[in-house]
Amino acid sequence: MAALHRKRITVGKVLQYLVLLLVFLLLVGPFVWEISLSLKGSGDNVYAVPPYLVPKTPTLDNYKRVFDQVPVFHYMLNSLIVACISIVGNIALSTMAGYALGRLKWRGRGFVFALFMGTMVIPLEGVMISQFLIIKGMGLQNTLLACALPGLVGAINILLMTNAFKSIPMELEEAAMVDGANLWQRFWRICVPQVKGTMTVVGIFAFVGAWNDFLWPLIAISDEKNYTLTLGMNRLKGMFIQDPRLIAAGALVSLIPIIIFFCCFQRYFFRGLEQGGLKG
Repeated sequence: MAALHRKRITVGKVLQYLVLLLVFLLLVGPFVWEISLSLKGSGDNVYAVPPYLVPKTPTLDNYKRVFDQVPVFHYMLNSLIVACISIVGNIALSTMAGYALGRLKWRGRGFVFALFMGTMVIPLEGVMISQFLIIKGMGLQNTLLACALPGLVGAINILLMTNAFKSIPMELEEAAMVDGANLWQRFWRICVPQVKGTMTVVGIFAFVGAWNDFLWPLIAISDEKNYTLTLGMNRLKGMFIQDPRLIAAGALVSLIPIIIFFCCFQRYFFRGLEQGGLKG
């Protein structure tokens, strides 16, 4: 009986590791292939069957060509401006909306919350025409602000902040009310410090979403000087011919800022996911 039990445990562990290996290959495999492709020189056959990961003629020339053909730092600055606007907007607006939905009692709160959550299932393709008409009517077409406005606050971020505020014990606010604190004082001094971790998560989501966005900037921006990095990297793709090595190098260059940003804030990110609404 004990031997059968150990056998079942062994089989279960093997299945777990197989699933983990499959997930690892699905998530990390394309990234590893991009690195391999970006390092392959002219002597490598990128269409070889079966494909191979280790370049036969490794070179960094593909990255040099990216910087030669595309004003990377200019486009990176544009993306950074859009991302900063998105970060500030999402943190500020999601925090205030989350507090109103998670802590305050007012008529129609459930309907408004359901309305916010309903927007999560609406694809960008369904609203981008109306978004474009609004942006055009405001005279913001072909500006970086036009890229940032539609992503100024996200429903998923409001949901995160609402749940974070709901998990704060009511006794904290009740004690502040006894001491004479008004609504804004309770919000800023009592509740906001308890959800700083979740605010960091919201900021990271906003940064990654704004930095990786391609479709909306493609619609809103026509002047090349206002291109974001992801949109500018599309210049590496020719009309009749394209070099997969060059495109892979460009994709990795555009990914570097995200990796740096996440490495700087990863401990706050995981802390925010773990802590919920109450600190420490």
